[in-house]
Amino acid sequence: MLKLFAASFGLLLLSGCASYGVIDNTVITTDSASAQPYSMGEIHGRGSSEDVGLVLAFSGGGTRAAALAYGVLEELRDTTVMIDGQPRRLLDEVDTISSVSGGSFTSAYYGLYGERTFDDFKADFLTQDIEHELVLGLFNPLRWFGSEGRTEMAVELYDKQVFHGATFADMQRAGGPLILINASDLAYGVRFSFVQEYFDLLCSDITTFPVARAVTASSAVPILFPPVVLKDYYDCPLVGKPDWLEKSAELTSSNPAMEQIIRGLETYYDQDNRKYAHFVDGGITDNLGLRAVYEVIGLAGGPQTFYRKNGIQYPRYAIVISVNASTDPEPEMNQTNKKPSLGETIGSMSSVQLHRYNDATLEIMRRSLNKWTQEMSTPDRPSTPYFVKLGFIDIEQPEDRSFFNAIPTSFNLSEEQVDRLIEAGHELLRNNSVYQRLLADLGGAQVSSR
Repeated sequence: MLKLFAASFGLLLLSGCASYGVIDNTVITTDSASAQPYSMGEIHGRGSSEDVGLVLAFSGGGTRAAALAYGVLEELRDTTVMIDGQPRRLLDEVDTISSVSGGSFTSAYYGLYGERTFDDFKADFLTQDIEHELVLGLFNPLRWFGSEGRTEMAVELYDKQVFHGATFADMQRAGGPLILINASDLAYGVRFSFVQEYFDLLCSDITTFPVARAVTASSAVPILFPPVVLKDYYDCPLVGKPDWLEKSAELTSSNPAMEQIIRGLETYYDQDNRKYAHFVDGGITDNLGLRAVYEVIGLAGGPQTFYRKNGIQYPRYAIVISVNASTDPEPEMNQTNKKPSLGETIGSMSSVQLHRYNDATLEIMRRSLNKWTQEMSTPDRPSTPYFVKLGFIDIEQPEDRSFFNAIPTSFNLSEEQVDRLIEAGHELLRNNSVYQRLLADLGGAQVSSR
């Protein structure tokens, strides 16, 4: 990442050109407005049991996050439980995957290709030297004086190498869980999910939008990559201000945090100042991918309203699995009395803020899940919460924990690092006490050998 940053900064100084975001989102038409959208109304996985509500959240962290998340998917694939008297893989019970940054590569790939993920994703992404390809592109003279910039180079690379020209229409046809790819609105600090409900705020049609561009937005580190830009077609008469946004303002009037979110979303209707929206790394507003889940339920007015609106029965087993690939390496400054460099100082400050924000997010999610299941429970149909938190802090052996904490946030890892991260995803999930309790409660759990 440092090499990529240095190359980007050097070429930026050489070119002196302004960079303009390519507009690739289309306005809603009469045909697209009447079509089935890629929507949060599909938050309950097609084909999954209504007894089980299973949400996965994949954090940021480059290829490190993508590989750890992939290991968790494999473990869920290999685990069979008894549901409604029938053996079912836990992977098939996943309703929603919410992701940011590096985790979005795994979630989007699985959303598009399902079982093919376990044959192709490692070769298509995890073991690719994506950074090398990006640096080569930066030194292409044809790009030095262009106006499209580094982000378009990343979109093209991800589209060709990983997502093969797919759009959200392909994601919708795939028939798997709902994939919430999350980015951050640079101007207002609003978290933005690539689903039709949020595209409605721009009066835009998500079905034609490239998956590679959404994942680029989710992982576009500011300064290193310019934002992904979407046009705000705010004056489109086919949609207007969505009912869910109007109702959310009423339902959340006593919740200051939700009121702040709604104020941010309503800026998309500021016709005088909002012509475009600029999206960058989703980790800025939520590095764990959990706040998207919290906000979806909160903006609906709570779980009862949400499930009733979508015609879904409350789950008896309400499960959230948080896959956190953030690291906590030992600072090198601790080994010397030399003054830390500017880079070390900024990195340390960022790390402290990230970990504190992550801790706050985890606690909000834990409390909310407990509260939601209490609200959903009835005497004849109790709902039980299972909040499964996975992270490198849970690795018992100090030398193994040090190995994972030393893996950088990059898109170029060794095959050993990738393989060990995948295995860590398996072991962290398998050994988690809350997950073990879930398997015991479901009964008859079996894990196939690989």
